[in-house]
Parts: sequence; C-alpha cells; structure tokens
Amino acid sequence: MRTVRMLAAAALAGAALLGPAAPGALADTPTPSADPSAGPTEAGTTFRTAAAFRPGQEATAQASTGDYLYWVFPADTGERPTVQATVTLPKSSLRHGAATWRVDVYDGLRRRQPCMYGTQSRTAPKETGALELACVLRPVRASADAWANDPLPGSYFVRLTVTGLPEEDLGQPFSARVGVDVSDRGGAYATDGALAAPLVPGATTAELAEAEEEAGRRTAVEAAAPEGGWSSGWWSDRWIWTAAGGVLAALAGIGGYVLTRGSGRPSRVPPAV
Repeated sequence: MRTVRMLAAAALAGAALLGPAAPGALADTPTPSADPSAGPTEAGTTFRTAAAFRPGQEATAQASTGDYLYWVFPADTGERPTVQATVTLPKSSLRHGAATWRVDVYDGLRRRQPCMYGTQSRTAPKETGALELACVLRPVRASADAWANDPLPGSYFVRLTVTGLPEEDLGQPFSARVGVDVSDRGGAYATDGALAAPLVPGATTAELAEAEEEAGRRTAVEAAAPEGGWSSGWWSDRWIWTAAGGVLAALAGIGGYVLTRGSGRPSRVPPAV
C-alpha cells in the first residue's frame, strides 16, 4: 500500500511539472517576421568579403579600433545615394586622446567616389562617446567616357576606419551602424547609352551569363541587383520633357506664323496690280 501511495504521489508530481509546459509545447508558435530594415550584423574586412545590404536597411558591426570595415550596396541609374555612418566609441576613461574616423565610398571598379556634401571625416575628442559621418554621392549616370570617374550603375563599397588616434587606443572595441538613403534624380542626370552590364564584382561576359541562366544559377549581376531590379538604362523622364518641348516649339511656330502673315491682299488693290 505504501508503495502504491509513493507511485501515485510521483505520478501527480510529474503531471504537475509537465502540465503547464505541455500546452506550450503542443501549441504552434508563430515565427516572428524578419525586419525589412535590418541589415547584416557583421562587416567584411576586405572588398571581397564586404557585407551586402540594400538602401533603407541598417547594417551594424562590432570590431576593434584599427580594423577596416567594408559593406556593399547597389545603386542604379538616376539615383543619388547618401551614406550615413554612426560610430560608438569606447569609454572615455579607456581612451588616451582624440580619434579621427573616416568613411569612403568606392564603385564597382574600386574607384573612390568623391562626396558632394556631408562630413566624410571627423575628429572625436576624448570625451565624445559617438560621432556621425555622412557622404552624399553624385547622381549615378547610365554611361560615361572611359577616362571619366563618373558614378555608374553597380555595386558601391563603404569603408569605415579610424585614420588617427593614439597608439595605445588601438584594439579597443567599438560598434558601427551604416545606412544608405537613395533619392531619385530622374532625367536631369540621364545620359544617352547604357552599360552592357552593371559594375558588379564577379560579373562575367554575356555568353557566360546566359549559360548560367540556362543552368538555373543566379548570376552575380542578379544577386547584387536592387530590390526592383536594374533599370534598362534607355528610359527616363527626359523623354517626356523632350516631347513636351517639341510640342511647345511647334505651337510657337504656328503662332508666330499666324501673327506675321497678315490679313492677305487688300481688297482695294486691283487684281492686275
């Protein structure tokens, strides 16, 4: 009898322990949806290992002071990217002096692109806990001369690093947040012609790209494309303004002719004259 009581007590204790957990284990737990604004949480250390993100997302990383951090994002024809970076510095009690940080942007050919506006480099005093950097690029053109350094459609690399600080501060941990906002400049910066393919690392020739598509593999250009895909390069709202200008010019010509042609031959003049 005593044994039966002990077994019953053990069974009741087990049911009490498993009872609250069982409904939760059997219930379907909804999977939280991914935040569309969340980007990569790590950064690359070279161009080849750059972490990819899209405009509108926020990329984060934690590293040691002195490391080079790389990210890459796509930019298409007519867009003007604005790169913004926020660096959270180590505690002031651990630092020995001011630090100068810099953000640079390179295109798919690894050519450094100048900034139209923004603070590309900034020095943070020892007491400063964070600093912000920004770089507004020139509008992306559909095509350009071979000798020009104009921004072209393709991948753009962001490099963040410290360029000046006391040697004792090397290796201290810091965190960084990087984001890109894109504004559409339209046909004001459109050009005639287009590239055969966007400047994307790993892009191959047209023949190899077709072979990869036939094999069912994504090409490097497709993998690096913006959310809406690459534009064709030939259409812009400049065509609308050109057509509207042609119509206005035709109306102006007709109006000028009507005003200057007069009322015809006066009725008082004999026909033979």
